[in-house]
Amino acid sequence: MRNVKVGIIGAGRIGQLHANNILRSSQIELSGICDINVSHLKGTNLEKYVPVITEDVSVLLNDPEIDAIFICSSTDTHCYYISQCAKAGKHIFCEKPISFSLEETEKALRKVEEAGVKLQIGFNRRFDTHFSKIHQLIKDGKIGKPHMIKITSRDPEPPNEAYIKSSGGMFFDMTIHDFDMVRFLSNSEVKSVSVVASNLVDPVFEKYNDVDTAIITLTFEDDTLATIDNSRKAVYGYDQRIEVFGEDGVMLAENERKSNVKIATNEAVTIDHPKYFFLDRYKVAFEEEIEEFAQAILDNASLSCTGEDGLAAQKLAIAAKKAWVEKRTVDMNEI
Repeated sequence: MRNVKVGIIGAGRIGQLHANNILRSSQIELSGICDINVSHLKGTNLEKYVPVITEDVSVLLNDPEIDAIFICSSTDTHCYYISQCAKAGKHIFCEKPISFSLEETEKALRKVEEAGVKLQIGFNRRFDTHFSKIHQLIKDGKIGKPHMIKITSRDPEPPNEAYIKSSGGMFFDMTIHDFDMVRFLSNSEVKSVSVVASNLVDPVFEKYNDVDTAIITLTFEDDTLATIDNSRKAVYGYDQRIEVFGEDGVMLAENERKSNVKIATNEAVTIDHPKYFFLDRYKVAFEEEIEEFAQAILDNASLSCTGEDGLAAQKLAIAAKKAWVEKRTVDMNEI
């Protein structure tokens, strides 16, 4: 079976992560990397093992051997590159969010549909071992109909100011993963969103009309309830937990820790902190999502995380921002 040949647009942290995972893949071949400035790749293993490193995106788009493009550039470029890739007949893997504009996203998705190419959005948490098992158990009816879904997602430390300035805010940058996850776990779509949020971690967030602490409440069309709590600073590590409570029981996915060793003495019972960074916590999930993408291309199969999923999560981010700003519950029909 031939490998899927891919190129990457954007060689920042997430682009390099995907590049290195691709180099270790048995079914994907990395043919080229493009960035507006590639000087930071000098001396890296990418320079050593990737045949083409360029600042001209047309080199990748015009290469007839390349089957697909990974879009790992800044969010404000995603829709442009999605359209260009679709026009070139390339399948597309795009990091989240698709954009900050519903109009731009919908236009880009139409281009994808017209071109007949595949588009996967980088909601890697769907491919996490624990979360995907909960998803399957819900489908299997293990706890009956879900009544409540609770997601805790807290970063170990806030990003730097330059990142905050261009991130689009907590709901687009951080909570959007949780918006996708809550849809992934539910058998219904969200009908309304309400938010309470504060600036408790760092005043720099308020400077950019952003928040660092939030509780989001979602009501689904089947009246299932969900809550998401976010913080930009959990001093004990990367806090990622899920609970699904249903008519016949409850399921929980707890934090992954540095080890599962528990020490019990007459003084205290202690366990390790959660893993500290998302690259460590979701290492396997990042690997699994690109393997599914490649397999879908090889088998001409459908994807489990599509552009429509990206659009739905984006709408929830917009609704959450509106709910926070206007201090009211927002009906999804408004978005």
